[in-house]
Amino acid sequence: MEHQPSRAEAFALLCEYNFQDSLIRHGFAVEAVMHYFAEKVGADVEKWSVIGLCHDLDYEKYPEQHCTMTRKILEEKNWPESYIRAIVSHGWGICSEVEPLEYLEKVLFATDELTGLITACVYVRPSKSILDLTTKSVMKKWNTRAFAAGANRDVIAKGAGMLGISVEELVEETILAMQQAADAIGLRGTH
Repeated sequence: MEHQPSRAEAFALLCEYNFQDSLIRHGFAVEAVMHYFAEKVGADVEKWSVIGLCHDLDYEKYPEQHCTMTRKILEEKNWPESYIRAIVSHGWGICSEVEPLEYLEKVLFATDELTGLITACVYVRPSKSILDLTTKSVMKKWNTRAFAAGANRDVIAKGAGMLGISVEELVEETILAMQQAADAIGLRGTH
């Protein structure tokens, strides 16, 4: 029988494989974004959240086998294939050949790198707060490729295209989602 992982199980698993605060906070940020988009379309919020939380499960321990080891770990834990496929698809074209096809998969693909860019934008703000971050501010940094160079703008733009929205709209929605989790992701700042 297929096992439906709970948020508590997903968090325990994340902490078993990841010890860096930044990676755990990134998991929280993507979880918040997935939760937000799931609510918006009336989808299974817990499923989307768990997938967001665990999307980089293997990244700290197995960076050279990113997505591949996650599949192995989650199969051993009897996670449903739909969860595993969604998680592995976020690495499409980089470390995975699994193309994001479902709406859930496209959202994860589009917003994973974007949460990193948005977080970097918050870190350079005087307030260090996501609560006063604007889409305009992020878009200014978007064109400065040296800023948060690790945030792959091509992946973000491709993801926005898959979702049929502009990059600006994707940024706006992702900021709103991350604002709802400001404390969990450490971005409340001094706002």
